[in-house]
Amino acid sequence: MLPAVLYALAMVVLLTYGLNLLWMAVVYARQDRLLEGPVPDPDAVPTPDSTWPMVTVQLPLYNEAHVVERLVDACAALRYPRRLLEIQVLDDSTDETGMLVSQRVHHWKRRGLDIVHIHRTNREGYKAGALQNGLRIARGELIAIFDADFIPTPDFLLRLTPHFDTPEVGMVQARWAHLNAQGSLLTKMQAYGLDAHFAVEQYVRNQAGCFMNFNGTAGIWRRACIDDAGGWEGDTLAEDLDLSYRAQLKGWQFRFVNEVEVPAELPVDMNALRAQQFRWTKGAAETARKVMASLWRSRQPLRVKAEGTLHLTAHLAFPFIILAAVMHAPLLVLKNVGRGPGEVYFAILGFGLLGFIGFFLAQLFAQRALYPDWGRRIWFFPLFMAGSMGMAVNNTRAIWQALRGKRTAFVRTPKYSEAGTRRSAWWTSHYADTRIPGVVWVEGVLTLYCLAGLVAVIVYGEWAAVPFQAFFTFGFGLVTLANIQQHRLKQAAG
Repeated sequence: MLPAVLYALAMVVLLTYGLNLLWMAVVYARQDRLLEGPVPDPDAVPTPDSTWPMVTVQLPLYNEAHVVERLVDACAALRYPRRLLEIQVLDDSTDETGMLVSQRVHHWKRRGLDIVHIHRTNREGYKAGALQNGLRIARGELIAIFDADFIPTPDFLLRLTPHFDTPEVGMVQARWAHLNAQGSLLTKMQAYGLDAHFAVEQYVRNQAGCFMNFNGTAGIWRRACIDDAGGWEGDTLAEDLDLSYRAQLKGWQFRFVNEVEVPAELPVDMNALRAQQFRWTKGAAETARKVMASLWRSRQPLRVKAEGTLHLTAHLAFPFIILAAVMHAPLLVLKNVGRGPGEVYFAILGFGLLGFIGFFLAQLFAQRALYPDWGRRIWFFPLFMAGSMGMAVNNTRAIWQALRGKRTAFVRTPKYSEAGTRRSAWWTSHYADTRIPGVVWVEGVLTLYCLAGLVAVIVYGEWAAVPFQAFFTFGFGLVTLANIQQHRLKQAAG
């Protein structure tokens, strides 16, 4: 029976990625112990001496009028010997951002800062092209990169530079923090997922000697590492992931520093989140196509190849979420009318809960590691899980385009400088896009379909299946209603 085979396939794939997270949770738990000795002073930072390298700070921008001044001023406040620091504002903007950059660059130049405004008249290679263009004249041995929505703390360079203590270290990544995590349900869900990625996934991959990735911002590269790996390339939408794997396949070592965090502004509107998720998902799939063969031909241990494969293909879970959502309720109905798989089939697939445990423990350990009130925060997990499932249609579309080799532009994520506000008027910005995209109608249909399935599951008394079906229903409904609500906000504002 084809539906039963497809549903089983979906559950096996989801179980595989869930077990990978369960492995990470186990590794994390084993290493989660108190360290001997006195508690380190969080304010203690090393003092640079004559041996410290020169650092170039690169700020790639494209139409960031709301946040660019905040970014430039934060980087101007970085504590590092001025003779060893230069800042490049890599500006591809086509709006008033360029004027704002010029003003801030002129302001800081007059105060003795080595800062330059590099404006391109085209977006060739997008962010990768801007970074590579800046490297042509960069003088730094180390290259720090910050996206427009980040605000590095003044001691960022002092804390990360010492981790380049051996010539093999090619990149050091800090953890992202969140300026507006409590601003809305949308930002809470994003913060939840990112916390697990950094505090558990990045940490465990690094500790286990597996490949990890530069996250595109809030990290520092060794210039020699970038050059040796072939430089920034714009043939994927995930230039950061692409260069990360090429560099590690060359033998460079990466480090993740969980103790250093860099605050950033999370997307506050649904279409911006969709664009960001689409770019990350498609970029990862494109990178997998590009480097997977090289990974498996390399002399890396089998565990590194296996974990790298799961890392690069993690977004493949999304089409199988849709497959499971479509097949789940009908199979239960067929079972109850005597025309589908029986109890043994569903009992065997019940082992898929092990994967669910992996997703849960990754979130649990991340919240516990980062927040004193983690016990309260963990109750948000069901809502986060449902919202993640709700993005399945958007992200499946990204994977399909990547597999077909379809090229798309690098769509930036708008930032509004709404950090820390609960009620904002971001929808009045000229950057805001509150149109209802076509994918919402597919999500709306899936919401109604899953709701009908939920009713059927309840009618037939399949109580063990109710939570799973409810996740699908609420998840697709959540992202659908978010778009509709934000569209109405824009209309009401005129």
